[in-house]
Amino acid sequence: MGFLFFLLFFLSLAVLSALGLTADSRDSADWKPSDGGRRWQSHRC
Repeated sequence: MGFLFFLLFFLSLAVLSALGLTADSRDSADWKPSDGGRRWQSHRC
């Protein structure tokens, strides 16, 4: 029964994704800023 629940869950996610009803919730908070495509290096004061 648990297997069917997970199968249904992932199948519904796939259908919603195909319909464009899902969104990426990542906010890129862990990415460092870039300067002209190069990683920005923070310097110690």
